[in-house]
Amino acid sequence: MPSALSVRGLVKRFGAQSAVDHLDLSIREGEFYALLGPNGAGKTTTLRIVAGLLSPDSGAVEVFGIDRLRDPLAAKQVMAWVPDEPTVYDKLTPAEYLAFVAALWGIDGAAARRRADELMQRLELTPVADQRCEGFSRGMKQKVALAGALIHQPRLLILDEPLTGLDAAMARVVKDILGECTAEGATIILTTHILEVAERMADRIGIIRRGRLVAEGTMGELRQRFERADGTLEEVFLDVVAEGQETRGQDSDGQGMAAA
Repeated sequence: MPSALSVRGLVKRFGAQSAVDHLDLSIREGEFYALLGPNGAGKTTTLRIVAGLLSPDSGAVEVFGIDRLRDPLAAKQVMAWVPDEPTVYDKLTPAEYLAFVAALWGIDGAAARRRADELMQRLELTPVADQRCEGFSRGMKQKVALAGALIHQPRLLILDEPLTGLDAAMARVVKDILGECTAEGATIILTTHILEVAERMADRIGIIRRGRLVAEGTMGELRQRFERADGTLEEVFLDVVAEGQETRGQDSDGQGMAAA
């Protein structure tokens, strides 16, 4: 299957500390991929580099064969990014914001309005379509940001904690929309601390620790690796975290790096 995203040897340091440490990652076209890890593992830094918001110190990033570092504009045209802190223009209404974003992507006016109306209806934004975003809650802004990311129907959708601030009913709606996106051929990569979402929705799961990919596979493959025949993703994840704590202990005692 063709690769939607290929990350090779990615390195990003902040001062003396490596946030991403020679990371290799490959996500297949049409795949729903969950990138998990403890706080500070490098998940958001990795996604920000892929989205073009950070430059790596070294390494390569390709999006559908496009070199993200050499041709960032071409790469950005096929993807969308929703950060963990929703970013919208507070002085615009949801309707104005979606019209603005659609115009940036060169979407025909009539088609943009149809798409915006559909998204606002699905995300229950229609009642506030003409209210300025400045008074919205985080959850409301999250929905506006998600609608903005979806309006041009990107081939690669990058989501950092997309369900934060949403109630259970709206989280279900968002999960349905994301499932429809992959059914139509889009590729999704997301981070989440809600492990049940990753377990139920992801085709494959990658777990990073200290900037490196230390476990990857389907749920069945992860269960087999960690010898948990009927285990949950939470149990597998905690095994990975525990493995990392043992490694740090060995490093501090000068006994070398444990195998990941």
